[in-house]
Amino acid sequence: MKLHSLKPVAGSTHSRRRIGRGPGSGLGGTSTRGHKGAKARSGYKNKVGFEGGQMPLQRRVPKSGFKNINHKEYFPVNLDVLQRLAETNGLTKIGIADLRDAKVVRGKDTLVKVLGNGELKAKIEVEANAFSKSAEEAIKALGGNTTII
Repeated sequence: MKLHSLKPVAGSTHSRRRIGRGPGSGLGGTSTRGHKGAKARSGYKNKVGFEGGQMPLQRRVPKSGFKNINHKEYFPVNLDVLQRLAETNGLTKIGIADLRDAKVVRGKDTLVKVLGNGELKAKIEVEANAFSKSAEEAIKALGGNTTII
């Protein structure tokens, strides 16, 4: 055993620096907090968005937009999708449940609106939450029926 090979026992030394334990530690005095100010005091809590008294960003930036709390989000389904569904499954009456089964619409509380894009060739009855004028006219032109749920 030699003097230069001695090491402290595992767990006996501190891995972090001990602050505020006198001037001999090199971290006494202000204890790494700087001089005065709120951050140097005990009990300081950092408030979210606080910028040292300067007007915070969330108050400097102007408010914009409007969010209507009564807005309803509809899932769009086009006529060509209804045509494909009627052909593949041999349906004459298509409801929201059929659209869910075919994985065209997701979610059990989804509102469905039928839009007039695409071409419809089959006579079908459609149940949905809303219809565009062009979709309703195209379905009724072939002798089909539209029902708003």
